[in-house]
Amino acid sequence: MKVVWVVMMMVSMLMADRLILPIKQFKADAQVIDVVVSDKQLYCATAGSCVNVFDLKSQKLLKRITVDKIKDFMGDTVDTKIYSVDVYHSKVLMLTEAKQGYRRLYIHQDNKSKIVIDYTAQLPIAKAKFIDENNVLLALLSDEILVYDLQVQKIKWRVQASGSMFSNFALNEKREKVAVVDESGELQLLSTKDGHHLKTMPAKNLDNVFEVDYKNDIIATAGKDRRCVIYNMKKQSAYYRSSHFFIYGVGLSPSAKEAAYSSDENNNITLFNTQNDTTIARFGGNKMTISGIVFLDEKQFLVYSDSRTINLYRVP
Repeated sequence: MKVVWVVMMMVSMLMADRLILPIKQFKADAQVIDVVVSDKQLYCATAGSCVNVFDLKSQKLLKRITVDKIKDFMGDTVDTKIYSVDVYHSKVLMLTEAKQGYRRLYIHQDNKSKIVIDYTAQLPIAKAKFIDENNVLLALLSDEILVYDLQVQKIKWRVQASGSMFSNFALNEKREKVAVVDESGELQLLSTKDGHHLKTMPAKNLDNVFEVDYKNDIIATAGKDRRCVIYNMKKQSAYYRSSHFFIYGVGLSPSAKEAAYSSDENNNITLFNTQNDTTIARFGGNKMTISGIVFLDEKQFLVYSDSRTINLYRVP
């Protein structure tokens, strides 16, 4: 038995050292800024005034959802950046660049796009996601979190998450809770029903948090302080992994038993077991700075970066 255990450990160490390359690649029309997966389709928000919709199995581009271009400060017409995208049933939500540093919020349905929040609302929105068919969660750069009712076109509630600049948020599976991170490294947990503050987790990140994911009562963060933090909300515990480089992206598998994060200056990804903090494998082939990591299931995940390429990996 001891020999078998030693052999298994050696195999595990060899797997952790070998870089696994992508099994597939998706090519968007422009730099990818945000990604969401829904109903076996991949939605890619780009910097080129459109969302590309791919079939996950065939990699075929199914559709382009376009938005209006804008004029820059010189008066030239330029492409619009789409900062975030989300899908709820038949609706596609798109947060885009607009005039004077503000944002536009679009709903796309039945092959038509409608502006639901224009730049005239003067909201510096940083991220937008559905919490249900008629309500959208918005985060402002000031770290204010609010819910906007699409039916009555009014803000339902609005709270200040913290006194720092907003970085990112992630909803849990039922979209009833949101984990909010900011430049301080703190993590706030809020109810999406009314904005009620549920908990502040002791900061394990000491600087700006770039990315956060939230699944199965586990929250993972990626920080400028070169820490990937795992918070277990059931056990009210936390630990972190250190890197020699900024950690720009992190993602959790659906069960949250595994997490992947950008772990070095070569844009490689490390996959590890969140329960015992052991490395499973390392993945390479990303040429630009990592923006995000999205799991499709327990055995496959996507990595997108500051480029047109989205890489698909399979877990050994």
